[in-house]
Amino acid sequence: MSKTAFVTGITGQDGSYLAELLLEKGYEVHGLLRRTSSVTTGRIDHLLDQVTLHYGDLTDGPGLRRIIETTQPSEVYNLAAQSDVRISFDSPMQTCDSGALGTLRLLEAIRDLQDRTGRQIKFYQASSSEMFGKVVETPQKETTPFYPRSPYAVGKVFSYWMTVNYREAYGIHGSNGILFNHESPRRGENFVTRKITRAVGRIKLGLQNELRLGNIDSKRDWGFAGDYVEAMYLMLQQDEADDYVVATGETFSVRTFLEYAFGHVGLDYNDFVVIDPRFFRPTEVDLLLGDPAKAKRQLGWSPKVDCKQLATMMVEGDLELAHREKTIRDAGKSFKTFRAAA
Repeated sequence: MSKTAFVTGITGQDGSYLAELLLEKGYEVHGLLRRTSSVTTGRIDHLLDQVTLHYGDLTDGPGLRRIIETTQPSEVYNLAAQSDVRISFDSPMQTCDSGALGTLRLLEAIRDLQDRTGRQIKFYQASSSEMFGKVVETPQKETTPFYPRSPYAVGKVFSYWMTVNYREAYGIHGSNGILFNHESPRRGENFVTRKITRAVGRIKLGLQNELRLGNIDSKRDWGFAGDYVEAMYLMLQQDEADDYVVATGETFSVRTFLEYAFGHVGLDYNDFVVIDPRFFRPTEVDLLLGDPAKAKRQLGWSPKVDCKQLATMMVEGDLELAHREKTIRDAGKSFKTFRAAA
């Protein structure tokens, strides 16, 4: 019999790659979909005939219980959250209600079903390198103390320890994946890497003249989201639940990512980038570098895509998007010229 997985955040970057992976492995895949006034399924449109979506929200405990009861999952992957660190300073209550208390509501729904049926449900919690914040040691590993520097990170720390607590108190197979920055062509355009590669494509085709950024000297350990969802899956295939850092073990500055991205199309980022104070965080995280030794040793996992390859992949995707945008714009200009002549 095939396994059944329930994925929150299935419409996001990680959720779309994870859904593809689980389907390839023969899973029946269910996902949580927030009801909104606009279409949010763009990243999984190609999967809509293969997955089952359920309207719900991490702020709705009874609703989550109904979905868990209906789907009877063998594995639950909690990827949903307000994940923009900068926005979390503007909306701390909403960020923590969904990102922190949402995890607790989901764990309670799992515990309830497990207690009533006696059937084990494995749980994956998407933890974050942002929990390390003002780092106390480099590189950061599973034993590194947390020092969160944003409402987003504080919420993630709550979720991390709640997962550990439910593992130890109730025997839930709950694992935390402490994922360092992971990007892809599906990354949201408000995140710095995608903001950069989107601008590169538009600048190359004359659709944009400049790119405004904040601190370009901050350093991150960047990997490919498609690689990282494999680590999530492997965690829930282990006999014992545990917590793992998932990272490349290499760090690069935003400035270096700019060099890779603009250099791929033969441009110098210095000619286009403007430093804008609006994009600085109230409290900055200057350096994140993960040690993935435990994940490599116990899960047999290792990243396949490096930072330069990642930047190239993302630029190529956004060049294609910019070409489509330019075609539509030029067609509109031609139509206006035609109407004026008529």
